[in-house]
Amino acid sequence: MTTKRSSTDADTAAPKLFLVAGEASADLHGAFVIRQTLKALPHLRIFGVGGRHLAELGMHQLYDADEVGIVGFLDVIKHFNFLRRMLHELKAAIVHEKPDAALLIDYPGINLRLAKFLTAQGIPVIYYIAPQVWAWKENRVEQIRKYVWRLLVVFEFEVEFFRKHGIEAQFVGHPIIEEIASHALLPKPVFSAQHGLDGAQRFLGLLPGSRKSEVIEMLPPMLEAAARLEKEFGLKSILGTATTVDPALYHRILASAPTTPLFANAYQTMAYSDLVLVASGTATLETLVFGTPMVVHYKTARLNYEIGKRLVKIKKIALSNIITEGLAGEKKLVPELLQDAVNPETIYQTAKALLSDKAKMQEIRNRLLAARSKLGSLSPANEVSKVLIEALTRKRALQSQV
Repeated sequence: MTTKRSSTDADTAAPKLFLVAGEASADLHGAFVIRQTLKALPHLRIFGVGGRHLAELGMHQLYDADEVGIVGFLDVIKHFNFLRRMLHELKAAIVHEKPDAALLIDYPGINLRLAKFLTAQGIPVIYYIAPQVWAWKENRVEQIRKYVWRLLVVFEFEVEFFRKHGIEAQFVGHPIIEEIASHALLPKPVFSAQHGLDGAQRFLGLLPGSRKSEVIEMLPPMLEAAARLEKEFGLKSILGTATTVDPALYHRILASAPTTPLFANAYQTMAYSDLVLVASGTATLETLVFGTPMVVHYKTARLNYEIGKRLVKIKKIALSNIITEGLAGEKKLVPELLQDAVNPETIYQTAKALLSDKAKMQEIRNRLLAARSKLGSLSPANEVSKVLIEALTRKRALQSQV
């Protein structure tokens, strides 16, 4: 649904921002930035692509993030005409609205194409959360060099990577630190008591992803493994649900499952669990922040996997392993289960090996917590907002001097 502010004289003279946050996480990251920016520029007009968090801040949405969150090669082919139409309409809106600046968040398949167009229109492009060119598609570096005015990265090692390619990137810290800090969590004994459990109850976390396809692929084998682990180690499972997944899907899968987990949000699941079975992605980084040991799962359509395997340059997929062990080599702090290994028996055996080794579990906790500092101590929203305000006011300041 399109969201607009009421028109006022102040709005007419206000700076304009084109923003693309093409996924639920980008919508949340963007909302933190815009909230800060509106303190300095309260009449800022925003249009583009975003989700409910940006809509609440007055963004005029040409497309909703839930509509455009397309993942994998097969999805891109399937939705090619939709993506082409969206690009055409976004470009038309840019020409019509003439924004003072653009903030592009992640979503490189679309955003790098838009960056080229925006630059041709003389609009400064701020790219927040760089494409992971250190993992694959290194040819995108040239596009970044040509079409991005300011590159704001969320991993410290990315600064050196881009410097080697002749691009000055600014490390602003990772937004998950800020976002986790904004959530108040109940003490674990209180959570247990709410569910009629002893305060000393130990938990096994299940985080099967934030997309329907991930939940369908990974939750059933996780539940089968969890049922055995509960009996063997006296655990109770917690299912971390995602707001982007229809609750009916969880209930449909649970109807035939061998165990019934408690429901909680993702951060509760990470904070309260002894061990988390987690889908690959940002959730592995969030679990790192809580210092919780994990088994990482990745499963996608076979063709997506085979194509990706040939393109990806690094030997690990979990961000938690990349942060703790670095990009090079195959060493992994936490186990990664890929494709056919995402099955009940392998999940059970892998989790059992960790739960049976107290020393290993403590080593993982210690190293995860130590790695938190690599995600930065700054407020990413503040840092990005400063750059955004500079871009939004710079063009008008130059025009006033003419």
